[in-house]
Amino acid sequence: MLADITSLVFMQTSIRWDAAEIPLRVQTWFRKTAALAALLLACLCPPALSATYTGRVVAISDGDTLTVLDAKQRQHKIRLAGIDAPEKRQAWGQRAQQFLGERVFQRVVRVEVSKTDRYGREIGKVLLDGDDINLELVRAGLAWHYRAYEREQPADEREQYAEAEQRARERRQGLWSDTQPVAPWDFRRRGRSGS
Repeated sequence: MLADITSLVFMQTSIRWDAAEIPLRVQTWFRKTAALAALLLACLCPPALSATYTGRVVAISDGDTLTVLDAKQRQHKIRLAGIDAPEKRQAWGQRAQQFLGERVFQRVVRVEVSKTDRYGREIGKVLLDGDDINLELVRAGLAWHYRAYEREQPADEREQYAEAEQRARERRQGLWSDTQPVAPWDFRRRGRSGS
C-alpha cells in the first residue's frame, strides 16, 4: 500500500517518476516516513464517533441500555458509559431498569457519545436537564462504576463515579444492601461458563 502511495505522490508532481528510477534508500525513507506519519495521525486524532445530540427515550432495554429517537427519527441504542448495572435476570436488575425508565422514558435527553461497542451500541453519557443519569444510577446503588473502562472517562468524571459508588456502599443503598452483591461482569461470565 505504501508503494501505491509513493507512486501516487510522485505522479502528482510535474515530473513523472518511474518507481524503478527512484533510489531504493529514498523509497525506503519515504515508506518509513509515511508509516510514521500515519501512526502519529492515528494516535493524535480523537475518536471519529464523538458526537452529541438530543432525542426522546423510546425504550429501556435494561438498567444501562436505552434507545433514543433523534430529531431525524433515527433510533440510537445507547449503552450508558462508565457504569455496569445488574443484568435483568440478576438481583436488582429489574429495579435498575425501572429506575432508569422512571427517570428518562419518553423524556428528551442529551446524549454525549464517545464510541461504539462491538455490538453496535453507542457508548455515551445521558443527561436529563443537565443531570448525569449514568451517575444517578451509581448514586442510587443500582450500578457499579465500570472500572474496566474508567480510563475512557475524563478524570473528574471518573472520580465522581468512584466516590458515588463508595458512598452508596457505605450507606448500603440498593444492591449494596445485599451481603454479597454479584458484579454484572461476574454474572455474565458465570452464564457463559454454564456454572
